[in-house]
Parts: sequence; C-alpha cells; structure tokens
Amino acid sequence: MVTLSATEGIPATHAARLVELVQRWSVSEAEVLADLGFDARDLAEPDFRIPIPAVIALVERARALTGEPGLGFHLGLQMSSTAHGYLGFAAMSASTLRDALELAIQYAPIRTTAVVLNLEVAESSAAVVIDERADFGSARDVVLLGLLVGLWRMGNLVLGREVPESVLEVTFPEPDYYARFRRMNPRVRFAQPANRLVFDPALLEARLVSADPIALRLAQEQCDRLLDSMGSDSPVVDHVRRLVLRRDAGVRSFEELAAAVRVSPRTLRRRLADARVSFSTLLDEARRDRALQLLRSRSVSTKDVAERVGYSNVANFMRAFRRWTGQTPAAYRREHGTPG
Repeated sequence: MVTLSATEGIPATHAARLVELVQRWSVSEAEVLADLGFDARDLAEPDFRIPIPAVIALVERARALTGEPGLGFHLGLQMSSTAHGYLGFAAMSASTLRDALELAIQYAPIRTTAVVLNLEVAESSAAVVIDERADFGSARDVVLLGLLVGLWRMGNLVLGREVPESVLEVTFPEPDYYARFRRMNPRVRFAQPANRLVFDPALLEARLVSADPIALRLAQEQCDRLLDSMGSDSPVVDHVRRLVLRRDAGVRSFEELAAAVRVSPRTLRRRLADARVSFSTLLDEARRDRALQLLRSRSVSTKDVAERVGYSNVANFMRAFRRWTGQTPAAYRREHGTPG
C-alpha cells in the first residue's frame, strides 16, 4: 500500500453511481454531497477524481443517511462495463473472458491507482485478485465488496449468463449486515488471505457475447494513449511488481519471475535496467504493500505477516517495517486495523 497524493483517487463516475444509488432511500443529491468539497457538476466530468479521504466521507455520509451499511452489495449489483469508460469498452469487446481480464489488468491504472488487479490461474480455480494500494478506512468494506460484486456482475453480462458458483473472498471479518445478503449470489467468505473473485478456470476460454474486434482495436488505442500520458511503468516492471511475492507465502526467484513474464532471465534484467528499477526495489515495494494490507486484519499474527512477505525472521521484518513506515507493526495495526 502506498500513500496517494491528493489528486489521486477514484473516478468521479463511481461516486456518481453511489449518489444515484442513495436516491432509492429518498436521499437527495444535495444531502449526500453537502460540504464534501465537490458537487454534481464535478461528478459529470469524465476526468475528475475523488480523493480517497473524500471517498471515505462520501460513503459514511451515504450510510448514515440511508441507514444501509451494506451499500457495497448494492453498488456492485448496479455496476456496468460502460462505467469504466474506454477500459470497459475494451474489455467487453474482447474475444474471451481471459482476454477481457488481461485488458482490465493492463489498463486498470487509467481508472485508478488505489487498487491493483491481478489474475491467478491454478488447475482447479482462477481468481481476479484486488490488492489495495490505498487506505480506504471505514469505507473499506463498501469499496471492496462493490468492486468484487461489480466484477462478478460484469462477468455475467459479457458471458450472457449468471455464474452462481463463483465465490468472493475478502480479508476483513464478516460484518453484521451480511446476514441479510447471505442467500444472494455470489457467496462471500470473510477473513481470507486476499481479496479475490474465485471462479472456474474453464470460463477463461468462454467467448463473450459482446465480442467486437473493430471496437476492441479502437478502445485499445484510446487506452494506450491514456496510459502513455500517465507515464506508467512498462508491462514487464508491472508484472514483476505483482508476481514477485507468492500469494500464499514467500518470494519467487528471479528465474521464476522471468518464466512468469515469458522472457529469459537475461532479458528481464535488461528490461528492468532500461526502466531504471532494480529487482530489490520492486521486492521491497511489494513486501511493504502486502504487509500493510495484511496488518489491517487482526486475525493475522505479525509472525504470519512476516512469513507471507518472505521474512523467516520476525525481527528482520520488524526492522524493515519501521524503515517503511516509521512505526512498529503493532502501532500500525492499532491505528489502521479492522477488528477481527
């Protein structure tokens, strides 16, 4: 997790969806936006971003005015691909679900840097993983459930059918309000090691009902322009940052990383050098981000966190953590942890 600047956050279109949603509870636009530092005109601007502190304030205001703590489920169920602009159009125009997800992962930074997407494929399951790069505080459950339920719904739309066997996994404990949503699809598992949408890997090769090669090319051209304008990392650097840590525990070797990004170790070293970034720097950043995420769940011990980010010695992990944050793991957890 990294500290985002005041200009970074989430696209205004997502905040606009929340403003539309709360009107079901007879809450007006003016009520939910009062004194938040932006208004309906801002939400209508395609390039406007809502800073993370304002996102948290907006979610808490919406919960208080509606009396509905489970807004994340409602947000996710109204999600559509078009809400994601050119990225959404590119994904829905892809040939297969795998292609759509790979496009979403590649171009996600043009929508937000607050979260990072990754695709993990095993023999018996596949998963879209959401890694948090920002602290969403008390709005965390709404943001993560909204994203995961939204991904599930958009997958159903582009496949032309519901996939009820999919499962959501989140790192925070089960909230009291989940009892009212327990019978709905998709099912949710709480207090898990990662935030994921898990599904049958056979679906990755399923054809999309909205596949359109011409629309895909046009949307990709726009996405490439937006990505270039941001000065984003090269795809190889981005892949290394995401894959250097194993999902369960430990660190991948340099040779394993090269195989994962489909280049030779020699080529990978050259590309990292061209990008002026070292393997050790990317590993350090990945360890920091994963540790901050895990420490927000009090069900994971400090020893387990250390092991999951590749430290066999807790003392070494604690020294690294103080270098990253200026705090001990315990102090960070007291300030940011979710009860569990």
